[in-house]
Amino acid sequence: MIDLTTDSCSDLSREIIQSRNIRVLPLQVFINNQNLKDGEVTPQQLFKFVEESGNLPKTAAPSIAEFAEFFRTPGETIYIGISSKLSATVPNSILALELLDGNKKVYIVDSLNLSTGIGLLVLKAADLRDAGWGAAEISEEIQQWVPKVRTSFIIDTMEYLYKGGRCTALQAIVGSVLKIRPIIEVRSDGTLGVKEKIRGGRMKGLNSMLEDFKSHLPHVDPTRVFVTHTGCDEDAAYLVEEIRKTGAVQEVLVTTAGATISSHCGPNTIGILFMLK
Repeated sequence: MIDLTTDSCSDLSREIIQSRNIRVLPLQVFINNQNLKDGEVTPQQLFKFVEESGNLPKTAAPSIAEFAEFFRTPGETIYIGISSKLSATVPNSILALELLDGNKKVYIVDSLNLSTGIGLLVLKAADLRDAGWGAAEISEEIQQWVPKVRTSFIIDTMEYLYKGGRCTALQAIVGSVLKIRPIIEVRSDGTLGVKEKIRGGRMKGLNSMLEDFKSHLPHVDPTRVFVTHTGCDEDAAYLVEEIRKTGAVQEVLVTTAGATISSHCGPNTIGILFMLK
């Protein structure tokens, strides 16, 4: 059996992880003088800490030693991780191979993405594994799907961008006063950028993401689409309903972002993530 693995930034639900036989290595979250594993603290607990303390949590990639231990399993392993442009996670996984002395075959895929943008690739790999593909074949095929992932999400507050060093204090203040909600996208090189600045109500931002999704419909991989958020269930239900109305997708999956992703994007963040054919 091929050992299919990812890290906690993939934001896959516990049900998906268990049903598709996927192993997940958690990142570390430093919050309220505690060092916790991603999954041991909810986004709501994290946001409450930020509100009370004014401090943003810190996150850290799994260590090289942790990866080496994680990879010590029978058979061949495929690891699909968060963009190397956003975290040291994938680089650490590569360095961990040196500790295995060539005794274990591990295929590492840099998703150049985050959240369920990674998850889409992991589930595609699970589909291929379950169809009888070999580990080397799956790894090569998933590399071809990496540039086909489309990830965008709307941020409700610029506070986390400011505290995380992604924008200046002036930009944060102006954005708050003008009620600007940026739509962030993952670029082809694995970095983040502002796709659009929405000025006005939140629904305007949700509909903008929907229109972008619909503009890609002729080329969307119909297998599955993710709606991932940090605790805005009503908005998620709205997006799911609208995506299903298109009749172009076989499965719409909803997941809640973990503590690592939530630490960097803040409350009421929500995104639509899909792949092109």
